[in-house]
Amino acid sequence: MNLFFVFSGQGAQSVGMGRDLYENYAAARKCFDTADQVLGYSLSDVVFNGPAEKLTETRYCQSAIYTMSCAALAVFRERFPEFTPCAAAGLSLGEYAAMCCGGAFSFEEGLKLLQKRADLMDECCRNTAGAMATALGCEAAVIEEVCAAAGVDVANYNSPGQIVISGEKEKVKNAVAELKGKGYRKVIELQVAGAFHSRLMAPAGAGLAEILKSSDIKLPSIPVFQNFTAAAPGSVEELKNNLAAQVSGSVRWESCVRAAVAAGAQVMVEFGPGNVLTGLLKRTVPEMKSFNINSADSLEQFQLQ
Repeated sequence: MNLFFVFSGQGAQSVGMGRDLYENYAAARKCFDTADQVLGYSLSDVVFNGPAEKLTETRYCQSAIYTMSCAALAVFRERFPEFTPCAAAGLSLGEYAAMCCGGAFSFEEGLKLLQKRADLMDECCRNTAGAMATALGCEAAVIEEVCAAAGVDVANYNSPGQIVISGEKEKVKNAVAELKGKGYRKVIELQVAGAFHSRLMAPAGAGLAEILKSSDIKLPSIPVFQNFTAAAPGSVEELKNNLAAQVSGSVRWESCVRAAVAAGAQVMVEFGPGNVLTGLLKRTVPEMKSFNINSADSLEQFQLQ
């Protein structure tokens, strides 16, 4: 059975996520304790105790989700060493956990890179008035046309019928109004810190590109389908370029899932908080079986039949 490992993105976080993994498994404790040491503050305290407003801040949220996701992966690997993935992917920041899963870098190095990414993106959020909205049941071509006219960007192609747009707050409002005027009623503005995966994040992408130039990254040992291209990189240079471009580019999640299926993936296993990616899978490849590993209970109940 070919397994496709996927990793959660921003928005899936919740206060207390991963606490039971930390309390029950040494492998999870090692991830959280290492994160506290690397970052120089108690990330685990923010994750386990909140408040939610602090955990939601980009500079904490990205490292928190990465650490929780890697902790879930670590205990899974310890509990089920016989199950290995044929491919991996992660939604936005989840791509770093996917790269770590594939051996492109260590947990520590991935965390350092992701924290720099988060700081750069947080700075962009503070310097711009950005917004995002999700469009349900809209045709991609219509959304792309409206976005181009409004001067905003498509942030996420999540699944058939679910696309997210991003950009300057007033321009996003105009795009939302235009889509509703075309008869698409389920277009909802999101409560987010900024315009992720849009041109407003370009300075963060440029800053990350400079950091990545001197980063010690290897090609992963398994195909990791990157958000920016929906393909596995053929070189380290391509991998780094895609990580940088992803910050202001579109997340092609639906295409990543379809690429994994084309590569032979039969079962998806989602690591990290929530079950967003499992929900998107049901809209994209409804016949594909999926599991979530996000708690001690989910780990113990896992059975691949």
